[in-house]
Amino acid sequence: MGVREAYLMNKAILIGRLTRDPEVRYTQSGVAVCTFTLAVDRRFARRDANDGQPTADFIPIVAWRKLAEICGNNLIKGRRISVEGRIQVRSYEAQDGSKRYVTEIVADEIEFLDSRSSVQHEGRFRCWCSGATAATAVEAGGCRFFWPVYP
Repeated sequence: MGVREAYLMNKAILIGRLTRDPEVRYTQSGVAVCTFTLAVDRRFARRDANDGQPTADFIPIVAWRKLAEICGNNLIKGRRISVEGRIQVRSYEAQDGSKRYVTEIVADEIEFLDSRSSVQHEGRFRCWCSGATAATAVEAGGCRFFWPVYP
């Protein structure tokens, strides 16, 4: 390996909250694959451009094999986690025949940063977009990105 090749790296480290419950599927050969989306605050976002609310990126995450099964059994919407992995860009042919590209993180390590019970038993939710709170995410309506409010 040359000197120049030693500096090539593809590594992503993210901390955020799940926007929905993870989905676990199995390939034809029986390999588990789990997909979910992670909402990650932008560290230096302009708050004034969004009514004082932080701006977030919604990053697709993919986990394979045993890690996929662990995620499927332990993660739920609103759970705060860290993900360490690599960025992958892939393409596929859509039903209309067009070529589509997907950029996602393939997880190597996932760390749970809060307890599952803290997400399930919290009594209030906050809308990511408007900052409004409600007793349930359904009660607030309109937005589909609600997070538990922590004490």
